[in-house]
Amino acid sequence: MSARCFQNAIVACGLLAMMAATTMFGATSDQGKPATPPAPKVHQPAVAGLFYPKESTELGAMLDKLLAAANPPALTNVRAIICPHAGYIYSGPTAAYSYKTVQGANFSTAIILAPSHYAWFEGASVCSADLFRTPLGDIQISPRARKLAERKPFGLEIKAQVERPGWAAQASRPMPATGEDTPDTWEHSLEVQIPFLQKVLPRCQIVPVVMGQTDPAAAARALEDFIDAQTLIIASSDLSHYHPYNDAKVLDQQCVQAICDLDLERMLKQEACGKTPILTVMYLAKMKGWKPRLLDYRNSGDTAGDKRGVVGYAAIAFTAEPPSTLAPAERQWLLKLARQTLNEVVRKGTLPEINKSELTPNLAALRGCFVTLTIAGELRGCIGHISPQMPLAEAVRDNARNAALRDPRFQPVRPDELDKIEIEISVLTVPEPLEFKTPEELLARLRPKKDGVVLQIGGREATFLPQVWEQLPDKVDFLNHLAAKAGAQPSAWRQPGVKVFIYTVEAFHEKKS
Repeated sequence: MSARCFQNAIVACGLLAMMAATTMFGATSDQGKPATPPAPKVHQPAVAGLFYPKESTELGAMLDKLLAAANPPALTNVRAIICPHAGYIYSGPTAAYSYKTVQGANFSTAIILAPSHYAWFEGASVCSADLFRTPLGDIQISPRARKLAERKPFGLEIKAQVERPGWAAQASRPMPATGEDTPDTWEHSLEVQIPFLQKVLPRCQIVPVVMGQTDPAAAARALEDFIDAQTLIIASSDLSHYHPYNDAKVLDQQCVQAICDLDLERMLKQEACGKTPILTVMYLAKMKGWKPRLLDYRNSGDTAGDKRGVVGYAAIAFTAEPPSTLAPAERQWLLKLARQTLNEVVRKGTLPEINKSELTPNLAALRGCFVTLTIAGELRGCIGHISPQMPLAEAVRDNARNAALRDPRFQPVRPDELDKIEIEISVLTVPEPLEFKTPEELLARLRPKKDGVVLQIGGREATFLPQVWEQLPDKVDFLNHLAAKAGAQPSAWRQPGVKVFIYTVEAFHEKKS
């Protein structure tokens, strides 16, 4: 028997003996009273006073100020966020964008995936403590942490070679005995996420994970059926490190673009210290159909640092597509109405009456919508309302008429074309403003095949439905054509003062016989 096997046998026998003694005699103290339960294991803060304030009042006030200044778009069904992990004076403004997006949401568990800066090991190490302490108090580590640790490549407090950081002597935690450092002992990329969580999700439990040499695809597979709608995934990462300001912006733009495009191959080539956590979330996003959205980008040169060598920060949210808002029967009712309208207005010049007793709450709700007519795949007419103006049933009827008779790009539909025409209805979400500071940031925030885009240039406005991405998949080409549609120069979308709004659609069409 090898020495390792011999040691394991001794440990196993010892455990069996303890279990037998407990079964036979019960757990008692020397005085015959029930034994006191062991004190919970507490993970002590290491970077309080270094990366964020050590005093609870000062820390709480700082977090309140950062969150108040953040202005992310209102998102629903957020499933994961990417957050930076530098000192709060540097990356706190960007991190606040991610955390404000989930403030008050119905999450019971947050799984924090942090990269390892000080430990070398294989796998993803799950913290073995019961509580995680910060100046704001203790946060409960979820019992699910040990369940996750049973799934490879995750493991419970994986043994690692740990090199203490240079600031360890100034750390807020007691110095561990030699050999007792774990992957999470000093990991600032994990710890700096906790106070934000305590502020925005005070009842949420956490699963702290430090990722070493880990296959992100394997980690995503382990998480795929482990998480649910009440589980938030947090990927902790900064972007490029110590490049001149303008060079860093170019590098970070490429990285953000790869993430927002869910391009795994391109992401492998990017500069980000938390590349493994980010890739894990990207794999999950592809598995589950999550959609990334850039919330904020800046670097340390924009906050509190020198522009000669900066670190990049991005806040990105991943959202699940909301369930279909219309039942199949409601879709068929609208398609039947659109077809009836098309036939009547072309042949008789009249609009069909809508039987209001047939209207469900969805059909009576104010919604924006477009009706698109095609013949053999070629556009024959498309008109709609971007913003909610009338009940959905009326909007479909009116836009079916307008697409047939009033699209200025086409002659009115003829009776002999009716049997050839196919109808598609697109029901819109309410457009929301897309915040951006540069043309490059605008490009990074757009989601091909998902976003409908409204472009406002001066007093001119035009929109493309998400379906237009099929013909114009390149983002620059898409915006050039949209600007031209608005009556401006193709490059006008690059000008200051341009406004962009985005929306998604629920699109459905007649089934071919």
